[in-house]
Amino acid sequence: MTNEVLTTEIKEYPLTRRGKVRDIYDMGDTLLFIASDRISAFDVVLPNGIPGKGSVLTQTSMFWFDFLKDTVANHLITANVDDYPQELHKYRDSLEGRSMIVTKADRIDVECIVRGYISGSMWKELKAARRAGSNVVHGFEFAPDLQESEKLPQSLFTPSSKNDDGHDENISFETMVNQVGKETAELCRDKSLAIYTAAAEYALTKGIIIADTKFEFGFKDGEFILIDEVLTPDSSRFWPLDKYKTGQGQPSFDKQPVRDYLDGLDWDKRPPAPKLPDEVVEASVKRYQEAQQLLTGRK
Repeated sequence: MTNEVLTTEIKEYPLTRRGKVRDIYDMGDTLLFIASDRISAFDVVLPNGIPGKGSVLTQTSMFWFDFLKDTVANHLITANVDDYPQELHKYRDSLEGRSMIVTKADRIDVECIVRGYISGSMWKELKAARRAGSNVVHGFEFAPDLQESEKLPQSLFTPSSKNDDGHDENISFETMVNQVGKETAELCRDKSLAIYTAAAEYALTKGIIIADTKFEFGFKDGEFILIDEVLTPDSSRFWPLDKYKTGQGQPSFDKQPVRDYLDGLDWDKRPPAPKLPDEVVEASVKRYQEAQQLLTGRK
């Protein structure tokens, strides 16, 4: 199993943020993004990680940045360590395959979520609405016979607040307009739906259903660009097409083994989190790697 990288220490540049997964360093006009192998559940970072996870996230994003380049521009400059400044080459073991140098952008502080299938939080909210005698959630009216995991008649754009330190909250499109302006909100919505449609159609040919996903955007010198990661197992719900069945939850190519294990413990979902056993780590490694290989054709 690949050695895990949980934290990085790049002394030549200031660390601007150590998030749940990424370490971000300020290089002046650019940023160094490093995807660690850290894993979080219930908004808590766990003490051990998923070896190779950061590489899967980076390589999957790299694939999609190229695939979607005609749909939307992105922030990627290079992910080739040979092209990095010379002072970074000594950190090659921590950078190779899991890092990118990206352009700085003015981030739009909204999570842009697209749902092609009813699942997750939206399904929970719909069930709660039905108990109250309604089929309306966040302004969307659903068919009374819609089942869990069913494909929606049309993909929905359901933005949420951007919270770097806690849990994001769903907001209406009207609230998003009030926060970022009508033109920017419509641009986020239209590009999110276009990206999702192109990616979902491609993924189906590889045996994967993209049930939902989230994007982040920003502006660089007035140009609207895609930033952060894109269509990875951390930002998307990937289901195996050959196991898909409506009316129930679906197996997925993500950290579900981690969630299932933690749900079975007497843990209050607050730090400190318990350490994951080897078999849970290995099951998660397999799921992340399988998703990348199916989508990109590369290990």
